[in-house]
Amino acid sequence: MYKLYRLPPEWAPQAAVLLTWPHTASDWQDLPSTQRCFAALAAALLQRAHLLVLCNDAQVQADAKQAITDALEQHQAAHSPVAYQVLWVQIPNNDCWARDHGPITVFDAAHQPLWLDFQFTGWGHKYPSDLDDAIVAQLSQSPFAVPRLAVPVVLEGGAIDTDGAGSLLVSARCVLHENRNNGLQRTDFEKIFETYFGCTQVLWLDHGYLQGDDTDAHIDTLARFTPRRGIVYVACDDPNDAHYAELQAMQQQLRLMSDQHGQPYQLHALPWPPAIFSSSGQRLPASYANFLILNGAVFVPVYGVSTDSAALAVIQNAFPDYDVQAIDCRALIEQFGSLHCVTMQLPADVIKGI
Repeated sequence: MYKLYRLPPEWAPQAAVLLTWPHTASDWQDLPSTQRCFAALAAALLQRAHLLVLCNDAQVQADAKQAITDALEQHQAAHSPVAYQVLWVQIPNNDCWARDHGPITVFDAAHQPLWLDFQFTGWGHKYPSDLDDAIVAQLSQSPFAVPRLAVPVVLEGGAIDTDGAGSLLVSARCVLHENRNNGLQRTDFEKIFETYFGCTQVLWLDHGYLQGDDTDAHIDTLARFTPRRGIVYVACDDPNDAHYAELQAMQQQLRLMSDQHGQPYQLHALPWPPAIFSSSGQRLPASYANFLILNGAVFVPVYGVSTDSAALAVIQNAFPDYDVQAIDCRALIEQFGSLHCVTMQLPADVIKGI
């Protein structure tokens, strides 16, 4: 039993997915490619859930509507007609990373939803975040109103993952970083996670990172729970790669982890993609772990490299009853994120009247 609130796992039924549409004032060098990626992703997600698309202003909304309409026409040529709708809201924003500036939905003991509004500081004051930090407060006052609780702690949605059975997987490098909550210790966060998420076991990963990831090692780029007491994780098998030692150490930690009942997790190692670099020569954080689980489907980022097919096979094995779909996210990693980073699920019973 949980005391106050419960954080549902991502594979629980979802009503909608939040997308924040990229715009000219956000931090994208190739905005057209990014918007095409968003439109293709939106068309795919609409096969499984409603979309709540957050736009910076009316012009951004008009452009997004046209882009999604065009993408749906192409998508429906190979798929059944969508059964879901797009909901729109205009809120000023800095950038498109909905996983980190969107609401984290929990439920109370009466199964009433609550939006937790943690502080967002642009991943430790690396980027402007004043507008993004105000999104949940404004969203809770929109037509899609859900009660909101402001939490005076810096935490991003990409920093946590739950198995829905009382365990939370986090990266110590991120959560305990001095640029987030200087002074808070593991025991402090364990109390926070129990209070707000109902998680009584916190599984701390002390190793693992990706070059180019400016979130300080979000867990959703490294390791993710599955419904069958499993963990899908990033593995590096190249001793000459800079990540090798850290990811080998992370793998050893994962092998020692168990659930609340003392049962070990079944581990699913993802293939290590060939290094991908930006036009300026910076290595990009191409992670297959950055997938979205949504109502019987798993949407997996791929990057147009030789390991894409093998990654899809690993995820299909980890989610045997799910429809695994590939989404080209090469455009997204140019700004150091991927598919899970730009989405935030909104559980069933959250948005009323749809």
